[in-house]
Amino acid sequence: MTTPVLLLPGWHNSGPDHWQSWWEDTHGFVRVQQHDWDRPLRGDWMMQLEEAVIQQAHCVLVAHSLACVLVAAWAAHSKNTHRIRGALLVAPADVERTDMQQCLHSWSPIERKRLPFESIVAASRNDPFCSFMRASSLAHAWGSRFVDCGMRAHINAEANVGEWPEGFALLQELLNKEVTHGH
Repeated sequence: MTTPVLLLPGWHNSGPDHWQSWWEDTHGFVRVQQHDWDRPLRGDWMMQLEEAVIQQAHCVLVAHSLACVLVAAWAAHSKNTHRIRGALLVAPADVERTDMQQCLHSWSPIERKRLPFESIVAASRNDPFCSFMRASSLAHAWGSRFVDCGMRAHINAEANVGEWPEGFALLQELLNKEVTHGH
């Protein structure tokens, strides 16, 4: 039995050339839709994630950017975290930065509780939206394995990562771990 994968795009959604869109088209993963991609409210996004998760017996989350912060916030409040077999958290956004406060005011502070499921944080050394040290610190707080992706900017379409096979390999690790060990 295959484990469903829920794709969680960040702010402004993931466009057609983003690896999340490739994965959705190629592998049939499910994108969690948000009411407002351009003016995101944390509580609203958390409710949308909750609705998507309760439709699954179990699943793996694949979050990008702002959605990494979403997963941490959701996990700290949901009674359905047992349904999550693992999470791949890619290029977390630092919403606590001064320049992000005005447009993303409902997202601070970032939840720093240990996630109750297996997780991997994949970060770039030159991400304009989160320093490498901050990403490492978040991974530690969330109890996540930290993966250094080198100089890949925000690990999105603009970074020319294409289908991002390195990320897909990380997802396979989470999916295979779930099959062999359970959670």
